[in-house]
Amino acid sequence: MDLDGDLHALVCGDGRVRRFRAGRSSSAANAVESARLTLRRLAYECADADRMLARLTTLGARLEAVLLGPAARHLGDGPVVVVPTGGLHGVPWALLPALADRPHAVAPSASAWLNSLAVPAGSGEVLVRGPGLATLGAEVPVLTRMYPSARVLEDGSATASAVLDSLNGTALAHIAAHGTFRADNPLFSALALDDGPLTVYDFERLGRAPHRLVLPSCGSGRLLPVGADELLGLTAALLPLGTAGIVASLVPVNDPATVPLMVSLHEALRAGATCADALHRARRATCADPVRQATALSFVALGAA
Repeated sequence: MDLDGDLHALVCGDGRVRRFRAGRSSSAANAVESARLTLRRLAYECADADRMLARLTTLGARLEAVLLGPAARHLGDGPVVVVPTGGLHGVPWALLPALADRPHAVAPSASAWLNSLAVPAGSGEVLVRGPGLATLGAEVPVLTRMYPSARVLEDGSATASAVLDSLNGTALAHIAAHGTFRADNPLFSALALDDGPLTVYDFERLGRAPHRLVLPSCGSGRLLPVGADELLGLTAALLPLGTAGIVASLVPVNDPATVPLMVSLHEALRAGATCADALHRARRATCADPVRQATALSFVALGAA
């Protein structure tokens, strides 16, 4: 929480709540922006990628000090659920040393996370390939073999209405499509499909959102805080509609480097992992290439499923 510009971390576990004073919110904002900028640079195969990856390590330690402070030593050994204050929903949490080697999920609020635990699972899978991807959504044919009964929308059939209809009540959806975030009006943030954008407004017409949703492209996990507690953006709209788990990128990512990450992620999901655990396993399976490492660090798991 943010009290007069000072960040305080509340650690809930073992039947108690402990409060630790961390850093200044202004320092956190600067560190977060530096980390996001470095991840964006690495997405386009920066010539000094190794140096940029080393910088991310330094920034991760800086982020941990300012966001968690002494709380980092009291997180225990298991998975962690992070509930950030509104202005910190763009943090690439996997950079923090205390979180890097454990599954962790992010939730807009503790109540939203608890509610997502009770969401029914739905049925079926939907795989979508939108236009203009550098890899043409190369992971989708692989995922089609993993999910042989999935509905696949691509090559002209991935229209906004068809995708929206297919998502209603499904167990798992993977939408490989470019996205745009509208900071001036986050409700017009959209995914680019064959006949145009699918906006946040469109998603709010769903009777029941997909139980799990994977968004592998273009900063689709970005959220904008409004007021004290409200968040606007694509993922913020879906959680109240019944989506219990989301994997999305916080910054634009390198399309080719995303493909093996998504394949590893779905292998873990099919084995019964939650989104947070699956993303953790996919990160651990990533090779030492700096661009692939940065890509894996750019994703976040939201919700409980």
